[in-house]
Amino acid sequence: MTVRGERYLVSLLPVLLGVLAFLMVIGPRVLNPTNIAWLGEGDAATHYLGWAFFRDSPWTFPLGMNPSYGLELANGIIFSDSNPLLAFIFKPFNAWLPETFQYFGLWLLACFVLQAWFAWKLVGLLTPSVWIRLLGAGLFVFSPPMFLRMGGHLSLSGHFLILAALYLALRPGLQKRRLAWGVLLGATALVHAYLLAMVALIWLADLASNAIKGRLPRRNALIELAGLFLLVAFCCWQAGYFSVGGGTVAGGFGLYRLNLLSVVNPSGWSYVLRDMPQGPGDYEGFNYLGLGVLMLAICAGVALLQGNTGLAEAVRRRPLLLLALIGLTLFSLTNKLGIGMLDVHYWLPKTIEQLANVFRAAGRMFWPVFYILVFTLIFLVVRGNKPRAAVCLLAVALVVQVLDTRSGWAGLRKSRMMPTASSWPTPLADPFWASAANHYAKVRSLLPQNQPENWLLISQYAQNHGLETDSVYLGRMGTREIEHAQRHAGQMLATGQYEADSLYILDSRTALEAIKTVNRQTDLLTRLDGLVVLAPGWKTCTQCPPIAQETLDVQVKPGERQVFNRINAMLVSGWGRVEDWGTWSEGAQAELVLRVPPEARALSIEAAAFVQPLHTRQRIEVSINGVAALSTQLTRMQENTLELSLSPAIREAIAADGQVRVQFHLPDAVSPKALGLGSDERVMALGLKSLTVN
Repeated sequence: MTVRGERYLVSLLPVLLGVLAFLMVIGPRVLNPTNIAWLGEGDAATHYLGWAFFRDSPWTFPLGMNPSYGLELANGIIFSDSNPLLAFIFKPFNAWLPETFQYFGLWLLACFVLQAWFAWKLVGLLTPSVWIRLLGAGLFVFSPPMFLRMGGHLSLSGHFLILAALYLALRPGLQKRRLAWGVLLGATALVHAYLLAMVALIWLADLASNAIKGRLPRRNALIELAGLFLLVAFCCWQAGYFSVGGGTVAGGFGLYRLNLLSVVNPSGWSYVLRDMPQGPGDYEGFNYLGLGVLMLAICAGVALLQGNTGLAEAVRRRPLLLLALIGLTLFSLTNKLGIGMLDVHYWLPKTIEQLANVFRAAGRMFWPVFYILVFTLIFLVVRGNKPRAAVCLLAVALVVQVLDTRSGWAGLRKSRMMPTASSWPTPLADPFWASAANHYAKVRSLLPQNQPENWLLISQYAQNHGLETDSVYLGRMGTREIEHAQRHAGQMLATGQYEADSLYILDSRTALEAIKTVNRQTDLLTRLDGLVVLAPGWKTCTQCPPIAQETLDVQVKPGERQVFNRINAMLVSGWGRVEDWGTWSEGAQAELVLRVPPEARALSIEAAAFVQPLHTRQRIEVSINGVAALSTQLTRMQENTLELSLSPAIREAIAADGQVRVQFHLPDAVSPKALGLGSDERVMALGLKSLTVN
């Protein structure tokens, strides 16, 4: 075999490493472009929906506008984190793509392969040894912060962009630097704003360093600065960054920070090390190095103490890069320093805090420093040991890293290897929904806001039927646009005059307001499949089928069992998010509202109770329509049943009201955080699983 052929085969090693790591951590099912089962919740759902609306929308200018997903509130595809880079690549082929198509699995594979490739290039700056380069690349690939983002923030999984920037900044020589930096900055701008900020800062440090040292003529440096700035601005414009105004600034700086213990706090990513306490928002600053890298740090420390590694000289040659990394560290720590559960606050001018809130999840900004730390440890091990010893140390570190971090990525793999499906299940089974899709062009939430209740269900319905919607979840929305939309919504609720082309989904508060002004002669206001629907002009539409019952209450028949592990309109107030098993109460008061037939004699509620060794009981006081029904206490977590007899006095109160109002008073409600059980601040007492009418 020729030398060129050998080099080609060697260059395939990091690619193979990336593919194998992907198959181990994520699994192959996400590569099926018609499989969206794994994208059906949270951030991943809005990533997919943003793309699904974008592919079917006409081209706009700027290209990244997605008017069907967000309407006037905000609709830049960058803010649904739908990876504009890939969206722009695939949209021209929309007519040839399957009806259901996702590219996010391909993106995750690319993240693994390119992470391995640029790590290979980085370690190659230290040594020509194939084994050292491959093992070092493995440590970069098995990075817990990158894996964590693959659980939801898919675009933020592109940590290879940071490695590419570090490689360009650390490599000797200036060959095709404008082209290399231009491609990297442009691509990063079309992936995610946080990654762009990190990559751009590394580029500026590298540019300034080369200009100051005279390696790059100042004229050329100014041309590069102006040219690449314009390129990045153009890419940002096309991706939709500038489609919102004040909405790009949000709260959270100081909450979503880097805790000083983050690099050694496994937060569930180690079988060996115990989790450490941290603040409620410190999960955004998750930067655990991994047990294998921490073990390597001990070996690196020994090499450093022995001297002659050349680390100090390497650092002195790049003072501006060091300054940039220090700046990223200080920003990620924020002005509310966290050391475990200890907080130390120092004052910052309000203007600076507002600017910092553009990148409110400041803990993410530590990622370049994270990778420099890994690179530095490999540097010390390579320079402080003979090649064979370095290979052995790196091999042991990689094996430990892979095995121990499985504590975290095993769950990630399970969520990505769920059974494949080309659609998401929906509870919207009433024939009304198909008829409404033929009658209306838009489906809206009242009140309009970012991530309204039931946003995913409504967006899914809109996408399936080719409707536009403002019921969306975006990273940023325009503040002025939301305020204007809410004022307009308030006017509609006050006057009962709604836009004829829109179907409205109301929350519990706006439903009570709509009842007062709705025009019952022309408009439909009812509850269907758990959602409160207001359909303007429905009753005067000759093609629209009549709705037999118009009521906002849930009607439960004798023997019928209602479950609370999915959306249920009976949950009027005082209940938290729906979980796989049911829903927890939040606060000291909660209420259910339903209708039952006259022959009903009792309600049976299957419940959990939030009891712990330090909190051994939950007192439960229940009244129905103001009449006392039950007073008890629960002392076990599971297998609790509340039997509520509908006494003559209660049935009389129900008949007068027309509804069954079950009110819970929960004097012992407490949060897990208050009991020292993590950072969960929800004040919980009763967990609803099901209700049966007898």
